[in-house]
Amino acid sequence: MEDEPLLQSRRNVQRESVTSEDVPKRNVESIDLIANHNMKTDFTWKLALSMAACTLGSSFQFGYNTGIVNAPEKVLKQFYNETYYNRTGNIMSCDGEHPSHCNKLLFLWSITVALYAIGGMIGGFSAGNLANRWGRKKTLMLNNILMIVAVAVEFSSKYLKAYEVLIVGRLLIGINAGINTGIAPMYLSEISPISLRGLCGTFNQLCITLGVLVSTIMGLDSVLGTPDLWQYAFAFPLVLVVWQLVTLSFCPESPRFLFITKHSQEEAHKALVWLRDSENVDDEISEMIQEREAAKDMTKFTIGDLFNSEELRKPLFICIVMHLSQQLSGINAVIYYSTSIFESAGLSEKGAQFATLATGAVNSSMTFVSALIMDKLGRRTLHLTGLGGMFIFSYILTLGQIYEQYDKHTWLGIICVVAVIGYIISFATGPGAIPWFFTAELFSQGPRSAAVSIGVVVNWAANAIVGITYPFLEKKIKAYSFVPFVVLLAIFWTYTLLKVPETKGRRIEEITAMFQTKRHVRYRQIRRNDSGDETE
Repeated sequence: MEDEPLLQSRRNVQRESVTSEDVPKRNVESIDLIANHNMKTDFTWKLALSMAACTLGSSFQFGYNTGIVNAPEKVLKQFYNETYYNRTGNIMSCDGEHPSHCNKLLFLWSITVALYAIGGMIGGFSAGNLANRWGRKKTLMLNNILMIVAVAVEFSSKYLKAYEVLIVGRLLIGINAGINTGIAPMYLSEISPISLRGLCGTFNQLCITLGVLVSTIMGLDSVLGTPDLWQYAFAFPLVLVVWQLVTLSFCPESPRFLFITKHSQEEAHKALVWLRDSENVDDEISEMIQEREAAKDMTKFTIGDLFNSEELRKPLFICIVMHLSQQLSGINAVIYYSTSIFESAGLSEKGAQFATLATGAVNSSMTFVSALIMDKLGRRTLHLTGLGGMFIFSYILTLGQIYEQYDKHTWLGIICVVAVIGYIISFATGPGAIPWFFTAELFSQGPRSAAVSIGVVVNWAANAIVGITYPFLEKKIKAYSFVPFVVLLAIFWTYTLLKVPETKGRRIEEITAMFQTKRHVRYRQIRRNDSGDETE
């Protein structure tokens, strides 16, 4: 076996000699899967600007609009009731005299929450096609037009005295969020070097949690969560629209999109040089050349192709389960309804609002910690840790709520609050961020957009199911409403342990080779033969 320095020198020569002309003449897997190399990982201010421009104008908006209906829930229901009373002379109350009126209010509110998720499904389904047609950057910027329209509709509902208008606005802003959740992780994954991919992906989730936190602050009755001001809380996203339109215009398009989809090596090179703030980008160009050459043998991918090919079906199923593990964990039952959960646990209305604010702060803080350790500990480890913690704290929350029904001690309410905070910490550890960028890591450039679309649709569909069913679930079985999530978390943890691979530090070609039986064997052979003498 050769000494490592000599072997590394040989590998460097091999990489530097790769051009678009000679790749077809060589075995692509042999080039791709030779042992790991060190890539320049400087975190430049230009990469930071691109990340901030992308996420604050998209992921932050997603989190903000997810959480904005939480803290001011009672104020918005009051608006619904006033509108209903002006039309019919009746009030949608739950005083026991008119149960149908109570069910109507519950139905209208669950629709308000759930249509945001249904809009997300629509936007998510179209995200892949839009990304390939217009590019990642341009799609993000054009999507701001839909945000402006949606905010205008939501804002006007107050003055039109029509809750239906607010519901339509939630649908439109959901479509905007669905597009953003598909495009933003893809853009971040494609502008980041290998060793920073986890950090960039987790920064996406950090901005989502910051959006939820800011929406909670805006929704407090001491800020904008009042009968006279709530519409301004819904208009706040316009500030981030201006931010993204200004800052993202200075940032480049995804180098991978430019090189592989648009076939513009010069533009891709310029984009990489700008992002890395260095002319030393040959390694990344070589990797994209390999991916493009491999893609030449593939037909244009559609969503159906992902189900027909065994090589793509395996990672697709993993992608689907990962997204389901995020949403069917019950996280949005907490995000959407944490204020009412805390009130049912015995807290006052103001105490419940501040407990919700605390959970948002904890979520953001832990997501920041997760961003720092994601590329050190790995995706699989953090996802398992997060799901396991969520299982434990969901179980504790359930027990706390059950006993609180029979014994109104304050300490039971405190246990419920602590359980929710522990649950949020566990979620932020891994399940909050990983599914969004994990899909982009499992697929090469060709099928990536289609796979991302499916993942986003599945995520939003599960989101909608939780948003619609949880209020009725909580009403029917009350303290036992988290039991289904406890069971599902146990299933998802087991699946992750048995089936989900680790992608930390691996190039896209290495990851996709893991799902191709012959190539996977070849990969293991090459890794064992350090001398580099392996031939076909």
